[in-house]
Amino acid sequence: MSQMTQASLEQAVIARKRRSRKRNRAILSYTFLSVVTLLFFAPIAYLLIGSFKPKNEVLSGLNGFIPQHLTLANYGNVLQAFSSDSTGYFYKFYFNSIVVSAVIVLGGLLVNSMIAYALARLRWAGRNLVLSLVVLLMILPFEAIAVPLFDLLNDYRNTLFVQYIPFIASAFSVFLFYTFFIGLPGEIQEAARIDGAGPWRVYFKIIIPMSRPVFASVTILSFLAAWNSFLFPLMMVDSADVRPLPLAMTVFFQQQQKDWGTIFAFGVLLILPVMVVFLAFQRFFIQSVASSAVKG
Repeated sequence: MSQMTQASLEQAVIARKRRSRKRNRAILSYTFLSVVTLLFFAPIAYLLIGSFKPKNEVLSGLNGFIPQHLTLANYGNVLQAFSSDSTGYFYKFYFNSIVVSAVIVLGGLLVNSMIAYALARLRWAGRNLVLSLVVLLMILPFEAIAVPLFDLLNDYRNTLFVQYIPFIASAFSVFLFYTFFIGLPGEIQEAARIDGAGPWRVYFKIIIPMSRPVFASVTILSFLAAWNSFLFPLMMVDSADVRPLPLAMTVFFQQQQKDWGTIFAFGVLLILPVMVVFLAFQRFFIQSVASSAVKG
């Protein structure tokens, strides 16, 4: 009886030590993640707080994190700096970026997902060759094709069309869709075919409803790339009427005396739509990352 009691005590001690080690690991993990989160969030907080400060208090070291003497004047200065035909209008810059980004995202979701569906779920001659070309295009930097695109689309300079048409089809987005579609259960598609569903019906009724995480991921990444697009608009846009927001910020930064409060306010207005889009789709984005980790 005493031996059984001694064994039980030893097991209890071992279990207590395991729980203690598990708790300590959890504390260390959360502490590390909290520090990393603060490091990543610190520049955003500095930008946000600085956008409400007078220009002589913005770049003040760690004191820049202290919210004091706050004002909305910097945001008014941004709108005032772009309020004429010569400088362009701030609302037009915002409108241009929203239109270009929306066309790239919505058009890309349809085009790239359909290409990936054909590569992943359909069987046709040349499929492997096209997939290889998609992979090759992924490693091709945009700078390598910027000059040919400039020559090809030179007649459409200073238009919104030239800012979105080259970027709707994306090899990276096709590959993301492909890697997700290829992992979907084939039995569901086969059952739909037995019931008489064709490729289009399978795509719209089965593939799309099952692929919300990857659609959210592609939406976030595509919007981020489109919203921050700078090199190609710099090459193709001279008119203030079709100037996107990142290009307008560069012009603003070069023309103004370094009023950092106003520059910070412009930066907040620039990143605001990106944060809204990410917060709207973050749940599906996290599901996509988690499912990729499980598959891996």
